[in-house]
Amino acid sequence: MADLKGRIALVTGASRGVGRGVALGLAHAGATVYATGRTIADAELDSSITKLTCDHNDDQAVATVFQQIDEQAGQLDVLVNVAWGGYECMVEDGRFTWMAPFWEQSLHQWDGMFTAGVRAHLAASRLAVPLMLPQGRGLIVSTTANLAALPYLPNIFYDLSKHTISRLVWAMAHELRDRGIAVLAVAPGFMRTERVTEAFRRAGAIAALDGPGGPKETPVYLGRAIASPVCRATARPS
Repeated sequence: MADLKGRIALVTGASRGVGRGVALGLAHAGATVYATGRTIADAELDSSITKLTCDHNDDQAVATVFQQIDEQAGQLDVLVNVAWGGYECMVEDGRFTWMAPFWEQSLHQWDGMFTAGVRAHLAASRLAVPLMLPQGRGLIVSTTANLAALPYLPNIFYDLSKHTISRLVWAMAHELRDRGIAVLAVAPGFMRTERVTEAFRRAGAIAALDGPGGPKETPVYLGRAIASPVCRATARPS
């Protein structure tokens, strides 16, 4: 495990699932972690993690989060963008529509994935950079999907939004390359999140969770994976 003592981290969308796991992983590695989410107050997180209730569709609420971190910590070493939307209504009128052709899809997924997802990542990143620039170092991470594994992600909104995240990361890295701030995209595997476990349960396939095709990664594993580049990207000059 990396030693992140003295590093300040913010994980968005950490109420459950991937975000919660990343927050725990960074905290276990020694970082001082702030975690946001609409229902973050109810999240099962270590007592060392500071919970900040925030709807990442609300620009003022997001600005307040960064202001609070600045006032309390005076710096930010790492931002992990996990906040996302669009998964809320996979079943419409009793039909599982996630993999339906685009002309049968509801446009609500666009707002969920591009406003609560892509825009939220950009909005948080632009507020994080001014807290990193004075130190001349930092790391911004955005979660995406394994685009190399599949030529097309089986949902047009999901496919477009995840490819957009990859381009967003590339663009931010390009603009920050001379500022000492690294920007990365991470693509976790099939993880055993609360939502995935519930999906298996509803399908009557709870036993398959431990089978060959079941999710093998835990969300905390991703947090541990991120801890290593955090350590390198935020290293203090000797």
